[in-house]
Amino acid sequence: MGKGRLEAFSDGVIAIIITIMVLELKVPHGTSLDALIPLAPVLLSYVLSFIYVGIYWNNHHHLMHAVNHVSGRVLWANLHLLFWLSLIPFVTGWMGENHFATVPVAAYGVILFMCAISYTLLVRSLISHHGDNTALADAIGPDKKGALSMVLYLLGVVLAFVHAWLGFAFYIGVALIWFIPDRRIENRLGH
Repeated sequence: MGKGRLEAFSDGVIAIIITIMVLELKVPHGTSLDALIPLAPVLLSYVLSFIYVGIYWNNHHHLMHAVNHVSGRVLWANLHLLFWLSLIPFVTGWMGENHFATVPVAAYGVILFMCAISYTLLVRSLISHHGDNTALADAIGPDKKGALSMVLYLLGVVLAFVHAWLGFAFYIGVALIWFIPDRRIENRLGH
């Protein structure tokens, strides 16, 4: 089956996720810059989550560009990814509203870890559907960057219980690793 509906649905869900996150931002009471200080944790968590959703949207776009069609298994793997992405606004709000308390920061890392797992499952489903000798399989390769990200997420979750900001620092680190778009697919397809 074609990939168009999967792409359109995914783009729509991701747009809604971003909309939900921005709607959670409350207008400050006051007109001075000091009125923003109490909102700093909420804004910081929003910015990081927006970057993460943007990273997933960008990489999902490249992934879909590399394939011609999808299967039922791929559709379910994509829904699995969208499920975990849809929880980002919840943990973002929880973490920001509670000023980066330990459990919300750890929960944020768990959701990021599950997003990474589900993205990996989507990639593996697409490779399996198209065969191991495709441009996608060649471009992804052993995916050391993805594996490193999962390890860093888990370390961030554990370190959140030592000090919440340590865990959060690991999540920022993973975002920095992926902030520059993953060029493996672009380079392999020659675009």
